[in-house]
Amino acid sequence: MPFSGLQLYPGIRTNIFQPTVIPLATETSVPKPPSIESVRPLPKGLRGRYHSISDYHALYLSGKVTPLGVVESLLPLIRRDLNFHPQHAVAFTQSNIDEIIEAAKLSTLRYKTGTPLSILDGVPLGVKDDTKVAGYRNTWGKRKDERLLPIASESSWPVQNWQRAGGIVMGKLNLSEMWCVTTNNNPVWGTPPDPHNDNYYPGGSSGGSAYAVSAGLVPVALGSDGGGNIRLPSSFCGIYGMKPSHGRLEDTHSTVSVNGPMAATMSDLEIAYRIMAVPNPSDPVGRLFDPPRPSKTLPKVIGIYKKWFDRADPSVLAVCYPVIDYFRRKLHYRIIEISIPYLSAGQTAHTITVLAEVANKAKTLASNPSDFLDGFTPVTQVVLGVAQQIPAGDYLAAQQLRNLLMCHLSHLYQQNPGMIIVTPTTPLAGWPIDQEIDLKYGCLDGNNAGRNMEYVWLANLCGNPVINCPAGYVDPVKGKGRIPVGLMGMGEWGAEDDLIEWGRDVEKWLTEEYPGGRVRPGNWEDVLSNAGAISH
Repeated sequence: MPFSGLQLYPGIRTNIFQPTVIPLATETSVPKPPSIESVRPLPKGLRGRYHSISDYHALYLSGKVTPLGVVESLLPLIRRDLNFHPQHAVAFTQSNIDEIIEAAKLSTLRYKTGTPLSILDGVPLGVKDDTKVAGYRNTWGKRKDERLLPIASESSWPVQNWQRAGGIVMGKLNLSEMWCVTTNNNPVWGTPPDPHNDNYYPGGSSGGSAYAVSAGLVPVALGSDGGGNIRLPSSFCGIYGMKPSHGRLEDTHSTVSVNGPMAATMSDLEIAYRIMAVPNPSDPVGRLFDPPRPSKTLPKVIGIYKKWFDRADPSVLAVCYPVIDYFRRKLHYRIIEISIPYLSAGQTAHTITVLAEVANKAKTLASNPSDFLDGFTPVTQVVLGVAQQIPAGDYLAAQQLRNLLMCHLSHLYQQNPGMIIVTPTTPLAGWPIDQEIDLKYGCLDGNNAGRNMEYVWLANLCGNPVINCPAGYVDPVKGKGRIPVGLMGMGEWGAEDDLIEWGRDVEKWLTEEYPGGRVRPGNWEDVLSNAGAISH
């Protein structure tokens, strides 16, 4: 049954500071990591097909490719410490070479002796540089300061789960400084371009993660999402990305931001999510989450607020509406019209909330909190300077509106169990880089930033799980290479499994119905072919 606990908070003047809604677990409902038999990879031979986790696993089992061969083929492409600057190094901030090679040797030995830890064993991964990985510093996209940024002694819980399964973290991935721009423009570490067109931004703030997956370097990366930061770059770079329910994976010390997987295919997204979502026994919240009911027991329902949906650019709508028609005609979804109140005010409430939290986080990283802006780039100083001026009354009003919107969403899901609210991921048909000097000094475009977040903010403010899936492509306004367009689905709290099944349906559209099928970017790396030569 859908969760209806939000009826406990009917008054619009009630503040909700944590949007965590927990369908209670049972002793038999703890999620189990996937096996090779349960994985549903795409058929070989599809146009634009990416290498999947199951491809890595199968080749490792056969001995044709080894984890060590994969690592040795990847490192020259991503290392920042080389005399020359490899093409893909801009996506990474740090790589602990000795640790990576040692992990690959151990994984190679496990396959040789027939004892791999899981389907993820030996698969290269990346982690956004705002999440702890043992042996690495978190930089949050700012200048590396050894006095203020200590080396982590322990990985975050989702990363621990990946590592226990044998996944090899190839390093930390680029992000915009303190998550402050949704283009991923970063004058400190460099700005990765959109792999599909280097005259466009990759989206942010998980731009390094999106780039690494889109360019074929890794099949899975970890991102974080406080305001579309997983979904926007996933949309721009043509990959899959999921923001789980608030509190589902771990306590991020934020009321809007959670960590989540970004992947080349839906099977990779599912594998990564199921492994990272194994509950932490010491987490009093995450261990209570119940894996959602099987999707096949519920009707297929899509909710669309047409007035909101239609605010996207015409070229984006031209990609998204045929997918909705496909769902109706061929997959027998029921399409219903819904409405959501106070969308403009709600986006303002989210902006107030997320900026207040980012400013507070920045102060915790400063040696002198009274001068916490020191050391940041000018663009970040502007954003954080505005953020610290937010009045307490405005912040409290934002939490009241959060309550109202959560109650309304609860009502919609009770009326339509299993419904997925669908919108474009962003109304923008990509984000062109205006001028090269912006990459050197930074750039802040407030109007486009707000418009870019037209649809993504709601899931952050209200805590719902949500997924981006590539749905098609549009012609660029500059440069070469068509720009991916993403379609986004938001489920009720705890409905990650429903979103995974819906994502597979969107993937079916892209690979089987969309004219020309999926498109790999021009700089895509065939890692397994490269590794095969080295493995021999």
